[in-house]
Order: sequence, then C-alpha cells, then structure tokens
Amino acid sequence: MFIRFLTLIFLLTFCAADAATITISCDSTGIEGQLCKRHAQDWAKARGHEVRFFSPPSSPTEKLALYRQLFAARSADIDVIVIDAVWPGVIRDHLIDLRPFSKGQEREHFPAIIANNTVNERLLAMPWYVDAGLLFYRKDMLERYKLSVPKTWDELERTAQYVQKAERERGNSDFHGFVFQAKAYEGLSCNALEWIASFGGGQIVETDGRISIHNPAAEQALSMAARWIGTIAPRGVLNYAEEEARGVFQSGKALFMRNWPYAWALAQQSDSPIRDRIGVALLPQSANGRHAAALGGWQLGISRYSTHPALAADLVMYLSSAAIQKERAIKGSFNPTRPQLYQDEDILSNNRFMAELGLVFAEAVSRPAAQTGLKYPQVSQAFWDTTHAVLSGKTDAPSALKKLDAKLKQIKRRSW
Repeated sequence: MFIRFLTLIFLLTFCAADAATITISCDSTGIEGQLCKRHAQDWAKARGHEVRFFSPPSSPTEKLALYRQLFAARSADIDVIVIDAVWPGVIRDHLIDLRPFSKGQEREHFPAIIANNTVNERLLAMPWYVDAGLLFYRKDMLERYKLSVPKTWDELERTAQYVQKAERERGNSDFHGFVFQAKAYEGLSCNALEWIASFGGGQIVETDGRISIHNPAAEQALSMAARWIGTIAPRGVLNYAEEEARGVFQSGKALFMRNWPYAWALAQQSDSPIRDRIGVALLPQSANGRHAAALGGWQLGISRYSTHPALAADLVMYLSSAAIQKERAIKGSFNPTRPQLYQDEDILSNNRFMAELGLVFAEAVSRPAAQTGLKYPQVSQAFWDTTHAVLSGKTDAPSALKKLDAKLKQIKRRSW
C-alpha cells in the first residue's frame, strides 16, 4: 500500500514537472481571437499542457514593431507568433525551421504560400489562412436601382455616386458609395497596390528588383482614388483600417466596400443589419487593365527564443490542420490554405463566395516583400505615406510618385 502511494506521488510529480506553458499571440477581440483561443485551449487540454494568450496591437505595422523589440531582447515571452505574409523575410533570423516538426504537412498547402514562407530552405511558418482583397456590395440596393455589379473602377464610381445621391434624397443622409482602407498603414499599401496593378502600373518593385512605381499608369490610379475622397467616400476614410470600413458597411451606411474575406461571416451574423443582403465580387479593373487583388494571409511561426520549441511546433501543426482550418472557414470565413478544402460541401454551403476564390487568387498580386527583404517595411511605409499624401490632397500623384521613386532608390542603394 505504501509503495503504491509512493508510485502515485511520483507519477503526479512527474506529470506536473512535464507540463509546460505555451504562449501564443491571438487577437483580443472578434471571431478570429475567439477561435484562436478556443482551439489553442482544446490543444492544451488534449495534451495536458497550458496555454497563455498575448494580445498584440491590431495594426500589422505596430505588431511587427513590437515583435522586433521582443526579438532584439531575445525574449521568451511568446512562443507561437502569428505572422503576416510579408514578414518571413523580415524576421527570418528570429524564427525556427519547422521542417523537423512538420512531417511533410507543408505538401498539403498551396505551394506558393509554402514558397513565400521558406527562406534559405528553412520553413519559417505554416500557413494558417490566405487572404485576397474583395469587393463587397449591397445586393438589395443594386436591385432597387436596377444596377449591375461594376466590372471597372469607372463603373464603380458612377454607380456609387448614383446610389449615394438617391439614398441621401430618401433621407439616408450619412450614406456613402464606397469605403475602404485609407489609413496610413500596411492596409493602404494593399489597396493602392490593387489600384495601380489594375491599371498596369506594376507592383512598386518588380521581381528582378527594378523600381517601377514612377509611371503614368500608377499616376492615373492614385489620381482616381484621390477623386473619391469627399465624393463617394467620406473624408474619414483617411483614418479607416479594416474594422472601421466594415463597421460603416455592416451598419448599412455604404454601397461598396473593399475588404478581406473575413468580413463575410461577420456581415452574415444573425444580428447584422445587412444579413443576406450582400454579395462578393472581384475588385474592379481599369478600362484596359485587369482585376488585381493584393495577396495576403497569416502564418504561424515559432520564436527561436522559445523554451519549448517542440511543443510550440505541435500546437502550430494542430492549428494549421485540415480540421481546424475547416471549422475556421465555416465559422469565421477564413480562407483555407489547403486546396482540397475548397471542394468541401460544408465550407461552400456556409461561404458561397469561396467557390469563386480560385479566380481571385489567380489574379492576386504580391507585395514586393521577397525582392526587398529586410527593407520591405521601409519600402511599404514610403509607399503608404506617399499614397496617403495624395489621397488627402497634400500633393498630386505625379509629384508624389517622382519623390517616392527617389526615396526607394535611396533605400536600394543601401541594399535591399
């Protein structure tokens, strides 16, 4: 009896000593934060460990700045980090290689995303969900005014002006034609890249490293967008990120919205004023251009300063698994990174627009992160600052892009 008691004490002590705590960065609010926390807790319960949650800033720019501070201090405060699509090259020296832990799971994801997450043959992050810019619209209002979904930016502008005027005459005084992300941050880089690429103006820095931003097509695209401010878009859009734009659209105060796919699930919730009244389409193109959506998405990586890298990797593989991605797609409209899930009937019945996302991804344009490497944050900030100055009327597009061209060449001289 005494020996059995000692054995029990030993087992309890051993298990307690073997338990560990893994900290993951999850958003503090919204469906993304809720799902991240619940799935991490499910993993912890099944594995006999504990998870803690770190709530980073909502802005991707501020997130990256905070992570770089933690890396500089070699902090072990966070084990699993949620990583933007353009970060692997920027923080490559602070992430572990996941291939020793993945057991080949990377082959089940879109190859282009795995390539994006691989630097110097090291797999620095597992794909979590993929994004691309979309045009959301009010189906009921287009039907009311017998208008069609715009295929070009000119059509969008004319339609937005017409419906905005008509709605305001009906007493909807704070109704707007179009909302998007025009705050000076990474989201504006995505929006502006979409406009410019759709006009055939390149992608700021081309894959061969050539700086291409100073061209007539890019000037035309930014001049067009500047024309929207205070006409079909409120001046307040200059301070809108994703959630501000969604708030206006979902409250029923806008006809069109540019946003990421996550907005679909929120707009379709039972308490949404526009539930079952929205549609999703490709972003418009120029008259002689193409549809262009900024490719985005988020990945899961592990800090090289983690004290439990193997356990952290196990959590990453769980969160990026097919089962978890399926649930995230159904409950949060997060686009899976596994091609086979786009044939899943449960996912498609809850997210009808996902059946068309192959077209969106086929037309997607990448931000110039691969070619600019560690300098990408500087390149993107210079780009969004320039765009914001044009949109706010502080300068015109030709003058602004000429200065941006000189700025990017200065950054390049110090090497990407």
